[in-house]
Amino acid sequence: MRIVITGGFGFLGQRVADSLLKRRALCGARIDRLVLTDRVVPTGASVADDPLVEVVRGDLRTCLDEIFAQPVDVLIHLASAVSAECEADFDLGMSANLDTTRALLDAVRAQTAAGGPTPRLVFSSGIAVYGSDPALPLPPVVSESTLPIPQSSYGTQKRICEQLIAEYTRRGFVDGRVARLVTVAVRAGAPNAAASGFLSGIIREPLAGLPATCPVSPDMGVALASPRRTVEGILRITEAERGTGGLEGGLPVNFPALTITVAEMLDTLRRVAGDAVADLVTVAPDPAVEAIVGSWPVVLDNARATALGLRPDDSFESIVRAYIEDHPEAIAAKVFGCGE
Repeated sequence: MRIVITGGFGFLGQRVADSLLKRRALCGARIDRLVLTDRVVPTGASVADDPLVEVVRGDLRTCLDEIFAQPVDVLIHLASAVSAECEADFDLGMSANLDTTRALLDAVRAQTAAGGPTPRLVFSSGIAVYGSDPALPLPPVVSESTLPIPQSSYGTQKRICEQLIAEYTRRGFVDGRVARLVTVAVRAGAPNAAASGFLSGIIREPLAGLPATCPVSPDMGVALASPRRTVEGILRITEAERGTGGLEGGLPVNFPALTITVAEMLDTLRRVAGDAVADLVTVAPDPAVEAIVGSWPVVLDNARATALGLRPDDSFESIVRAYIEDHPEAIAAKVFGCGE
C-alpha cells in the first residue's frame, strides 16, 4: 500500500505519519511506502528517517506528477492555508485551498481513468464551514444536516472543496471522506496564522514561561479536540468501510468536540500550573478574531462520529496534562516535575 500525506510535515501531518509508522499497516494492508509532501521539511524531522518514508518537497501543484508517478492507494489531504491568512489574502487562500485541491482531485481522477486504484481520500475540512446568517441563525446544536453558511474565506474554500469531493466520489473518481475537524489544542511548536491559534497559545506560551494574549472575550465558547483525538479520528475515518456506521451516504463527519469557554480554559491552566503561569495571559479582545472564531459552532451532534467509534476528550484538564506529558521540553514552569 502506498499512502500520501499532503502537509506531511505540518503539525497534524507529522503526527498522522508517526502513528502510521508505528502501525506499519492501514485498512488491513501492509504499508509499503509513506509519501510525505510539503513545501518545507523541518530540520530534524524524525519521521523522514524511516525507510518507509519518501519525501516530496515543493508546492503541491508542481509535485503532482512525482506524487502520482506510482499508484496512490490512500491520500490524506491536510495541506492548507489557515483561516486568518486566508482572510488577509484572498488570492492566497483560493490558490492554496481551492485550486490546489481541484488539481489534486484531477490527478486522482486521471489515475482512476487510467485503470489504477481508486484512492481513498480523506480531506481535512473544519467547522468553519458553518456560520450564522441573519436569515438563518445557527441552531444551538449543529449536525451534518445543518446548512453550512461560512462566514470567512477559509470556511468558504473548505465548503467548496467538500462539494467537489462529493461530486468526484459520486462519479466514482475517488472514494472521498470529509473530516470536519474542530479546533485542535494544545498545538506544540511556533504559533501559526490560524484565527484559532490563540486557543493553543494561551496554554502553550505560559507553560513555557512566556506571555500570551487572548484576543477574545473569556466568555466565548469554543469546540476543541486534542491532537491525540484528532489523529485517532483521521485514521478511523480513513479505515472505515463505505456504507457502514458514520460513513453511510456522502455526508461529511463532524469530529466530536469538547465544548468549553475560554474562561474555563484559563481556569484549568491556573488549577494545573498555578497563578504565576496563568497570570502571564492578558485579555485584549480583537474584533477581527472574535468575528471569525465567534461564527463557528460550539456544540456539535456527535452521532455520526460516535458510529465510527470516535469520542470527545474527557476534559480540558486531560488535554493540558497530555500536552505536558508529550512536550516536557517545552515546559518552563514546575508542572508535574517538568521544566526547571
